[in-house]
Amino acid sequence: MTSLVRHVPVDCADAYELGSFRAKVFDALLGDDDEPGDEEALVHAPGVALLFVTVPDPKTVKNRVHLDLQPQDRTRDEEVERLLALGATLVADRRKPDGTGWAVMAAPEGNEFCVERGIAERVARS
Repeated sequence: MTSLVRHVPVDCADAYELGSFRAKVFDALLGDDDEPGDEEALVHAPGVALLFVTVPDPKTVKNRVHLDLQPQDRTRDEEVERLLALGATLVADRRKPDGTGWAVMAAPEGNEFCVERGIAERVARS
């Protein structure tokens, strides 16, 4: 049998805080045993498990791996606004006038992720 991806680990300064942010992003929950101050926090989002791990060193350069998010029940622009309200920041706006492109955002600790067009937007353009 081949290997499977069990978790996508994310190094961070505060696992519980960043895990809580991502849980809100994905409308998911943290692990039952995760509490403030824990060195790890697990988010089981649909299709992926994200494991946030507290590390002593701060983020200093661009991510080598990041998440691309595709909204399921809203547009890309609506999702960008929702994530900004949750505490994300807009790093680079790569959205194009024709509706293609994406938004590069950062979680509260600076890890980048992208927001692509939603499902309905993709279907409308095909």
